[in-house]
Amino acid sequence: MPDPALPEWRVTPGLADYAEALADMEGRAAAIQAGDARERIWLLEHPPLYTAGTSADPAELLEARFPVHVAGRGGRYTYHGPGQRVGYVQLDLARRGRDVRAYVSALEGWVIDALAIFGVVARRAEGRIGIWTDDAQGREAKIGAIGVRVRRWVTLHGFALNVAPDLSHFSGIVPCGIAEFPVTSLAALGIDADMDDVDAALRQALPAFLDKLPASD
Repeated sequence: MPDPALPEWRVTPGLADYAEALADMEGRAAAIQAGDARERIWLLEHPPLYTAGTSADPAELLEARFPVHVAGRGGRYTYHGPGQRVGYVQLDLARRGRDVRAYVSALEGWVIDALAIFGVVARRAEGRIGIWTDDAQGREAKIGAIGVRVRRWVTLHGFALNVAPDLSHFSGIVPCGIAEFPVTSLAALGIDADMDDVDAALRQALPAFLDKLPASD
């Protein structure tokens, strides 16, 4: 029997339609808030697309090479596509501290801890939400994006970690509004890891993430 105190862990194979995933996430958030469903961590991949957050600047959509979706999350433009692990994290912050900043920091820390399992030294960057590391050329580069929404204290959206995507697909946007830094991936860093490997690392690092958001009555 699954532990009702822990979030459901769901992995969807193949490429998930974005609009369908968004509707599923919205429905699950409402059910969690009503007490009718467990919290959930949902790992998936999408076909190539761009999403626009609530702060998206149209000037940062350089070329609409792929479908553009209004996401409803915070942040600006980002890319999703094959080879990128997307994690939709749906937690009830009403019983996990009611601190959105602490949640975002913990989410970043979770991805950083998972990357450390592969020997990647990743970090936060002051004033820039997301996950950063040094690329193969020694430049500071973004390997993961964070974008969240909180509705009635239930979280939606989450993170996107570049495992082995086509990095040229990012060229149609200014990723997260930051033009001066490149993007990178585990593959670009010379790390041979597939989605199962990444999911296992995320699962290994999960307890420390949840411990930063302790459950309360």
